Amino acid sequence: KLTEAIATSGKTALLMECDLRQRTLANQLGVHARHGLYSVLAGSVSASEAIVSTHVPNMFFLDAEPNIPNPADILSSKRYAGFIKDLENEFDYVVFDAPPLGSFVDAAILGTQVDGTLLVVKQGSTKRKAVFETLDQLNKVNAHVLGLVMNYCEGNSSDYYYAYYQQSTDSSGHVKKTRLR
Repeated sequence: KLTEAIATSGKTALLMECDLRQRTLANQLGVHARHGLYSVLAGSVSASEAIVSTHVPNMFFLDAEPNIPNPADILSSKRYAGFIKDLENEFDYVVFDAPPLGSFVDAAILGTQVDGTLLVVKQGSTKRKAVFETLDQLNKVNAHVLGLVMNYCEGNSSDYYYAYYQQSTDSSGHVKKTRLR
C-alpha cells in the first residue's frame, strides 16, 4: 500500500520483492513477470526487461525468482548494492519488501543499504519483546529506522483517528510524546 500511495501522488515508485525465501507480492499484485531480480543480477536480462508495470500508474514491480540460493549473500553483494544505486536514478522511490527479522539476516542487510527502514508489526500477533529485539537488531547494523507501522488493525477508523490525536496533543495543542504500551 505504501508504494501505491507514493505512485498515486505522481511519483514513480518501484516495489521490489526482497523476501527471497517466501515470495508473496506477485500474487498480491496480480502481476507476473517472466524474469526477476536474480536474472538481472546474473546479467541474463536487463532491469527494464524484468521490471513490470502494475495496475497503478507510476507503480512498477520487480519480482524475485523462486529458490534463489544464498539470499543473504546476494543481498550483501557489491553487485546488488550497485543495482540499488542504478534504481535510485530511475525511480523517485524504491520500496523493498523484506522478510521478517529474527530467523534470517536478510532484512538487517537491506537496512544497511537503504535510506530508511519501516518496521511493520501485526496487531495482536507481534509480541512487544519481539519488536524491541528487532529494533535492537536494526540498531546494531546502523539501519536508519524511520518508524513503526501496525497493520491488521481492527476497529472503527474514526476511533483510531480520535485516539491518536487525543494521546498526541495536550489541551493547548502542543505535541507530546506517548509511550508504546
